[in-house]
Amino acid sequence: MKTKATVESTEHLEFLENESIFIMREVAATSKNPVLLFSGGKDSVVMLRIAQKAFAPMPLPFPLLHIDTGHNFSEVLAFRDEKVTEINANLIIRKVEDSIKRGTVKLKHQMQSRNAAQSITLLEAIEEFEFDALLGGARRDEEKARAKERIFSFRNEFGHWDPKSQRPELWDLFNTRHQKDEHMRVFPISNWTELDIWKYIQFENLKLPNIYFAHPRKVFYRKNLLVPLTSYTPPEKNEKVIEKMVRFRTVGDITCTCPIESLATSPREIISETAASDLSERGATRLDDQTEEASMEKRKKEGYF
Repeated sequence: MKTKATVESTEHLEFLENESIFIMREVAATSKNPVLLFSGGKDSVVMLRIAQKAFAPMPLPFPLLHIDTGHNFSEVLAFRDEKVTEINANLIIRKVEDSIKRGTVKLKHQMQSRNAAQSITLLEAIEEFEFDALLGGARRDEEKARAKERIFSFRNEFGHWDPKSQRPELWDLFNTRHQKDEHMRVFPISNWTELDIWKYIQFENLKLPNIYFAHPRKVFYRKNLLVPLTSYTPPEKNEKVIEKMVRFRTVGDITCTCPIESLATSPREIISETAASDLSERGATRLDDQTEEASMEKRKKEGYF
């Protein structure tokens, strides 16, 4: 028997899903060459599911794009490829490593996080394929700079974002017009929360990379965060390696993505854990969001998604 809370939760998810479907169809109707960013992470998995619903029974009307930093979790890349094969989608992969070889990305040292460097590779992909609309899984609750962004986020000919010159979005009316070399970043799940994402994953019975669920992993503490032990993230002298049960709330470049301590092994358990958390998703799991120099707003102004 369904309780009142269950019915209200289902209705809320249906409202969010319908809004996201409307936005995706708006992109397909008004854009010449759109693309959906797909990394294999939980938000992009939800986005892909919504896109399938939006255009069923037809295949997706746009390709998928992944900007590979070269420092991705192998479990996530394996899941990405399995999912793309399963639905017979067209996946375009562009690598930060290739941008480094071209000299368009320059790192201070080999072990530097490549997370921010994705902006350059992304802009190169936009120019190469002449994409005019990029669908991404960013949400407003992830980080305070995200909350300033519109659902249809206008980017100039350099891919830059100006929070002071975004267009109004009243009554679900979206101005998608732009000049040649300009484009839109579009966020269909902008109004979703991390809790909504997990409820939808449970409701739709969506598969995810296994690192989203609790598992034993060798880690060490740095800046009050748990850092996974990898060849890209070796401990410093005073950092003691220990083994803990952890899970990842978000996945990205290994050098800046941290797990949290957890025993949650199912969407239902993660929903309960997320509902009780008072830390934002990125604030609790990203080393590169801890400094002003690497702030999300600064990166977004320079072209970051």
